[in-house]
Parts: sequence; C-alpha cells; structure tokens
Amino acid sequence: MDQSSDRAARTSEDGAEPTRVQSVDRALDLLDELCASSESQTASELSRRTGLPYASTHRLLGVLASRGYVRADDIKRYSLGPQLVIAGSRLTSMVGTWLRPHLTELMEYCGETVNVARLEDTHVVYIAQVQSRQRLRMFTEVGNRVLPHATAVGKVLLADRPARDVEDVLRRGGMPAMTRNTITDAATFLKELDQVSAQGFAVDDEEGELGVRCVAVPLRGVGDVPLALSVSGPAGRLAPAVQARLVPQLLKVAGEIAVSFAPLSR
Repeated sequence: MDQSSDRAARTSEDGAEPTRVQSVDRALDLLDELCASSESQTASELSRRTGLPYASTHRLLGVLASRGYVRADDIKRYSLGPQLVIAGSRLTSMVGTWLRPHLTELMEYCGETVNVARLEDTHVVYIAQVQSRQRLRMFTEVGNRVLPHATAVGKVLLADRPARDVEDVLRRGGMPAMTRNTITDAATFLKELDQVSAQGFAVDDEEGELGVRCVAVPLRGVGDVPLALSVSGPAGRLAPAVQARLVPQLLKVAGEIAVSFAPLSR
C-alpha cells in the first residue's frame, strides 16, 4: 500500500470525529506533504493530496498555524512555518548524540578522530565528533565552520552537486590557500570532484592544515540533509595507504548509520 492509499484507508476507518491520536496522525500527514513540496499549497490541494477530508484539513491547518508549524500567506496558501526551523536546529544538535555509538565504533577501529559534517551555504559545518584517545590527535570544535575546498568532507558534500552550483559556492566563499597543497583553482577542483564521485570517497592531503590528513565518505539516509563522515589525524599516521584501508570501514559504518536512521528518510 502506498503512502496516499495508506492515508485514505486511515481516513475511512470510521466517520466519527477523529480521536486525538488520529488528529495527530493527520496533522503529521499535512506536514509530510508540505515537506515534500517546494511550493505553498491551498487547503483544498492539501486535502486532495493527503486524502483527508477538507474540514479536517482546514481545522488542522489552523491549529498548526497558531503554533507556528505552518504559515498562511495573504491568499491562504500554506507552507512550513518558523517553528520547524527552530525544531530543525535542535534536531541537528541531537543528531550528534544519536550518531555517537557509530562514531565511537569507527574511532575504536582506526584510533583517529571521527567527524560528521554538513554543508551550509558556502561553508562546511561540523555537527558531531568523537576524538581520538591518542595524545597527538586532530581536533575540530563541533559547530566550527570552514570552507569546503580544503577539506575531504567538503569535497564529498560538493561532489554530487551540479558544476554550476559548485562554482557558485566557490565564487561566493572563495578558495584561499590554507597550505601549499590547497587547491585554489575552480577548474582543478571540479576535476578533483569528478574523481571523488568515481571512487566514492575524498581525501585531504594536508590541504587545510599542514600535518593533518583526512579521508571522508558520503553519509546518506540521516534525514534529507547530505552529510559526510570522516577520519582525521596526523599525516604521519594517515599515510595514503592507511587512508585507502580505512575506506571500506568508513563505508560500512556509513551504511549502518543509514539503516539505523531509515525512519528519518521516509
């Protein structure tokens, strides 16, 4: 049974006033529909697409609007509201807590610092980390923002984007030289991204900081926001051959995370 059929089945279970649980379920159906659409919608459109009665749709939209979860414009077209932005920012911080067992598993395997990052406009933002227990280790504060062109996570996050989008990010954010190894030319960087796409992982060979290397893979399936999973450490311990051996384990953990977070991606 597809999602729309499932919704229709639930609405026809009884014709009486929906219970509180049914109302919550229906309100979530409306939010799901608004999340899935890039355009605002009328109550009639939402009623038709969710299979909910118009009266219930109109009533629930009023409740959601009063709480800030949806907003209506002057012609009564509905879109997601500001309260969801607040909830989303809190969710991002909680993701780090949920990911921690997986990140700890990877850190124990490789002995190096493990990070998760996302792309926000022109910068990479680190949202989770488990530090290496070794005295000499890589450290980046959660919440730290860096330009993507000099990081393995940045390369992974940009590799799936159209070239014109990547060029826009690079133009607005800039491509300053962090070290002598930093790629500072957009054309060269795009070729690097082609290689990242082909091989399924990215490396940072002392491009962001001398003495630090990193290897990263895509982390998909944690909601709708693309993430990157990485291992970083001193260049002497993360030689290219070591990085290559870590890729299968990175991909394994990324797959385990995707499975455990599957409900967020429905």
